[in-house]
Amino acid sequence: MDEVDSTNNYAKQLVSDGTENGTVVLAQFQSRGKGQPGNFWESVAEKNLLTSVILYPVFLEAARQFLISKIVSLSLLDLLNTEVENVSIKWPNDIYIGNRKVAGILIENSIKGSKLDWSIIGIGLNLNQLEFHSDAPNPVSLQQLNGKEYDIQETLKGWLYYFRKWYQLLEAGQVDEIETAYLNRLFGFNQWRNFRKDKVVFEARISGIGEFGQLQLEDRSGKITEYMFKEVEYIF
Repeated sequence: MDEVDSTNNYAKQLVSDGTENGTVVLAQFQSRGKGQPGNFWESVAEKNLLTSVILYPVFLEAARQFLISKIVSLSLLDLLNTEVENVSIKWPNDIYIGNRKVAGILIENSIKGSKLDWSIIGIGLNLNQLEFHSDAPNPVSLQQLNGKEYDIQETLKGWLYYFRKWYQLLEAGQVDEIETAYLNRLFGFNQWRNFRKDKVVFEARISGIGEFGQLQLEDRSGKITEYMFKEVEYIF
């Protein structure tokens, strides 16, 4: 479509209408692009990949829903690694090239009993935008990095190719492979870095990810503390 308020919102309406598994929503512009709660996603019309995918992963326990985020992140890394170097996953839902953010992920899930009922996977990938005006600290596009102009629909097809591969692994129960790949590609994994919590800066290293997506940080004494999203932030 040319314009929607957000592809995730449009996808939710399709779910309520009974759309089929694997439906993809693609928009050239979002008037109210959604980021994480309290944030929005900046994108110039017809410049970037703005898409949502509808899934019904009823095989997956609700307690393990962060695995969806992991395979989305890994599929975006596979796509971007064909174009640039130094790509990583910044916990919990951003894709970075070096120290700059090239993509964001917003996943909205519905739970039925102990299982997932549906998942809407929203992706914003900066492709051809050359200027950014929001207060986001470090955005970058692929065209800024390598001077190439990207076809949005072809990029979407490329990402879906990699996503299918990871989703099939998840369906097959290959969770260990997913977990290992995610940690190995996690920004700052096992590296001593500075973090901030409640205005207090401290040194720690990422030692793992909890079952519910918690960031596990180990301090110099060996103590490991878990943090949920927005409880702690990286300091670059």
